[in-house]
Amino acid sequence: MDNTDSLFHPSLAAAFMKLDPEDGEQIVEYFKTHALLMREKALLQASVRDQRKLLVENGKLKKDIDQLRSQLQDKQRRRTAKALFSLAPPPPTLSPAPTTPVNQPPSPAGATAAVPTNPPPPSSSSHDRIERQSRTRRGERKARPTCDSLSLWAEPRIDVSRLDLRVGRIISVRRHPLVEELSVQEVDVGENAPRTVVSKLGGKTNLDELQGSLAVLLCNIKACKLRGVVSQARLLSCSTSDDYTELLATPTGSTPGDRVTFLNYPGDPDRELQSKQRVWELLQPDLQVDCRGIANYKGCGFEVKGKGLCRAPSLTNCIIR
Repeated sequence: MDNTDSLFHPSLAAAFMKLDPEDGEQIVEYFKTHALLMREKALLQASVRDQRKLLVENGKLKKDIDQLRSQLQDKQRRRTAKALFSLAPPPPTLSPAPTTPVNQPPSPAGATAAVPTNPPPPSSSSHDRIERQSRTRRGERKARPTCDSLSLWAEPRIDVSRLDLRVGRIISVRRHPLVEELSVQEVDVGENAPRTVVSKLGGKTNLDELQGSLAVLLCNIKACKLRGVVSQARLLSCSTSDDYTELLATPTGSTPGDRVTFLNYPGDPDRELQSKQRVWELLQPDLQVDCRGIANYKGCGFEVKGKGLCRAPSLTNCIIR
């Protein structure tokens, strides 16, 4: 017995067949299909609840990390102040003033010999040497906390929230004038003018069917010229081989310009991805289509808020590129 038979009681199916021998089988198949759709909807709702639970747990972890970071900074400041205090030069010691011996004979009458009351000042060479040593120690100690702080916070975050993903409508499609494997699309992403996109969609893709369809675009990559045509964005597609490629399908009700976000990775995207940081190259291996056909990053789905999740039309367990 398959899954549909377990959802539809055999006696009920027999009753339909008895009531309507001609169309009873079609009615039974309809109810089986409807039962499968209801079960898939229940699984999807359970997945959304799990994602919300993970979001709450991630918020708690983030709060704990912020507290630990604050404690680490306080300890570092106290340690730096203690080290600076220990390296401070000691105060200069003054030699005692010479005293007149008890048995010293009195000076002869009329003599005006002056007795020195203050010690002679230290030579300029020794004073300069002490001052240089103290400056060197202070300079070394001040430089260390700066290096430590830079090493702690120099690494920028690398997650999918840095990508500016939007829904776009393909207005027109044509072959690249110089390269047969490339195609050129004009895509509306909710801006004043459409963007030109150069893509490699595979030899088995029917370009005529793409016109008028919705897709997911990466919009904050740097514009570059590909064989004479400037590409201003990137179409996200999934494939199991180079010959067959599918564009990601957006949820029902999506419109050009809608943001694609991730529940567990909030934040604003970069204005433009810097090529030196290689953000796309680092994130791309974790962009995949799961066994249910849902596009996700590390298990977190591509979501258009209030409208649903992005999917692959027919492929499963494949990469997004």
